[in-house]
Amino acid sequence: MKLLLLLSGLILILQPLHKSVQQPTSRRDGQHDFDFEIGRWKTHLSRLAHPLTGSTTWVEYDGTTVVRPVWNDRANLVELEADGPGGHFEGLSLRLYNPASHQWSLNFASSSTGVLAQPTIGEFKNGRGEFYDQETLNGRAILVRFVIMPITADSCRFEQAYSDDGGKTWEVNWIATDTRVR
Repeated sequence: MKLLLLLSGLILILQPLHKSVQQPTSRRDGQHDFDFEIGRWKTHLSRLAHPLTGSTTWVEYDGTTVVRPVWNDRANLVELEADGPGGHFEGLSLRLYNPASHQWSLNFASSSTGVLAQPTIGEFKNGRGEFYDQETLNGRAILVRFVIMPITADSCRFEQAYSDDGGKTWEVNWIATDTRVR
């Protein structure tokens, strides 16, 4: 009888452990998340002149964006060229898909520096892409959030924001609205 009680107690104790050791659920394959953007776009870009300083001065640019797939759709290359009161702007973004994490890294460079910036990393959920990283701005550590939404067949919006308080508040500093060129 004692043995039966001991085994029953052991089974009850181990049962929650058995339930918590479940097979991992398969994650959504996001390899084609950026397929919507392949092609040529008319771009309107607004850039906050002095982020995280209290400034409300925005600089506007108009130009074109061309997006093409590379690496059999596991990456894409974005080329942006625009002009405005702030001068001529050329940017390049290499987006790389990581099949192990099911996430994308967005790697941006401006022709004025010729250096890839710290990548933002994230994924799409429910039609919204969110990508994050930590950088330094004016000697201070900040968080960076890059959001893509809404997305339609003929338009999309990209928004970058900075936070210098650990993500409690965000200041948008870059808005690009793309309209497909037919």
